[in-house]
Amino acid sequence: MSVELPFAPVDAIIRRNTGSLRVSADAAEALASRVQRHGATLAVGAAETATADGRKTLMATDFGVETVVGRESLELPIAPVDRIARLEIDDSYRVSMDARIALADILEDYADNVAAAAVTLAHHADRRTVQADDIETYFSLFE
Repeated sequence: MSVELPFAPVDAIIRRNTGSLRVSADAAEALASRVQRHGATLAVGAAETATADGRKTLMATDFGVETVVGRESLELPIAPVDRIARLEIDDSYRVSMDARIALADILEDYADNVAAAAVTLAHHADRRTVQADDIETYFSLFE
């Protein structure tokens, strides 16, 4: 599976959690890959919910979101999030704009949580750079 999510916004999400630490390019790539896998998995669940309701369009509520944030408040771009949502679901499904924004918000929160933990791991290792190993260690500890 190729990574659809650009690394720059993921890097920005990590950086807003780092304080004075640096971020390796590999860390942004590792987190982008994990965020993408998580988004594709969430979309499969949302598609199952939509199907159970007799719909072919994914809505924000299918992702468990009642109130959709403003698009401008998000770091993650919507177009790649739309592509992520479609990675593992049938082509006959549509993804509403609210669903795309809701998924982007969920994925951004997810990335923030992982980034905060990776920063803690980098501090614990007495390093000044968040590395891909910090991202992978987080998932090995908490998955």
